[in-house]
Amino acid sequence: MHFNGKRILLGVSGGIACYKAVELARRLVTAGAQVKVVMTKGAQEFVTPLTFAAITGQTVGTGLFGPGIHPLEHIWLGQQVDAIILAPATANLIGKFAAGIGDDLLTTILLAATRPVLLCPAMNCEMYANPVVQENLARLQQRGVQVLPPGAGPLACGAVGYGRLPEVEDMLAALSRLVRPQDLAGRHLLVTAGPTHEDLDPVRFLTNRSSGKMGYALARAAWRRGARVTLVSGPTALPDPYGVEVVRVRSALDLLGALWERFPQADALLMAAAVSDYRPESLAAQKMKRGPQAQQINLVQNPDLLKELAKLKTHQVLVGFAAETGDLLAEGRRKLREKNLDLIVANEVNRPDSGFAVDTNEVTLIPREGEPLALPLMSKEEVAERLLDWLVDYWGAGPGEQGGE
Repeated sequence: MHFNGKRILLGVSGGIACYKAVELARRLVTAGAQVKVVMTKGAQEFVTPLTFAAITGQTVGTGLFGPGIHPLEHIWLGQQVDAIILAPATANLIGKFAAGIGDDLLTTILLAATRPVLLCPAMNCEMYANPVVQENLARLQQRGVQVLPPGAGPLACGAVGYGRLPEVEDMLAALSRLVRPQDLAGRHLLVTAGPTHEDLDPVRFLTNRSSGKMGYALARAAWRRGARVTLVSGPTALPDPYGVEVVRVRSALDLLGALWERFPQADALLMAAAVSDYRPESLAAQKMKRGPQAQQINLVQNPDLLKELAKLKTHQVLVGFAAETGDLLAEGRRKLREKNLDLIVANEVNRPDSGFAVDTNEVTLIPREGEPLALPLMSKEEVAERLLDWLVDYWGAGPGEQGGE
């Protein structure tokens, strides 16, 4: 997740969750953002301005008046940034924002702000559930403010419920969508990820080495660029990407069923899942026991999911992935042709730094029309962005440049 050159205003109000705002500021700076922090008087009771100044390298805004404060700072601070994030946003700050009250630097900035705002509530669960707070949040959303709902769990006051400041990773994801061009807005992308598990008996199954990282990176990147994203995932240890609809499946047949239902409404299918080619002919009802004889397991072929879905193709763009250990281009082109794909992403998986269970990948994009594009070794997040760039260009090209689509 990159914020290179992005100017972010981080508004911090007075709650125990202020300590998480310190980590948020650090992550933003690490990701390349220029971060200006503005703190309410209450926030300064929990964390000192010096802490944020040391992390961001910028002076921290704390008041409307005083030595060194520009008389128009409260006007241009909310207009000369790419986005504003309020974290934590207390019930008090939310109420003032909704009512148009400007009685300190942060609320006055919000009155004059012209840039997108992401609001991250954090408070006691009963405060959050209060009808006035909910009405204020609804009013702000109607005005275009993005609200990231709080998480549920134990709170500092001892209560348990909704009111925890969202996780830093979720705040970064939601904020990144505000500062990225929404070139996939209005599109529905169907993404698959991870391995499939083909059960042998109640405790054993056939699978492969896929971790799901490539598909999850695609889902996150597509959502950041404005798409509606449905991620159909085999078993993985990865957390659900923020903002993405996640459908969990287990076997290749489960995956086919989930895709068959959703594919007609999608604009594109990005098939990053590593689907098992075979499954056991039968499932043992009991755990297979060790015995003196060698066990023989009969395997049958799973359907070729992309071939099956291509039969339903009307307007959809089909993108496949080919994990290869031999002739990359020849195998990629063969699969592209046989499966009726628009693009195939081919990568060698016999390298330790590319393919399964690592954070990097070196791939070649092989389109149905045009020359292959070999990409250098890069993170899977970067590969996802390059693939989505191709998709945006494909949709933006004329019919003659899309192979007659």
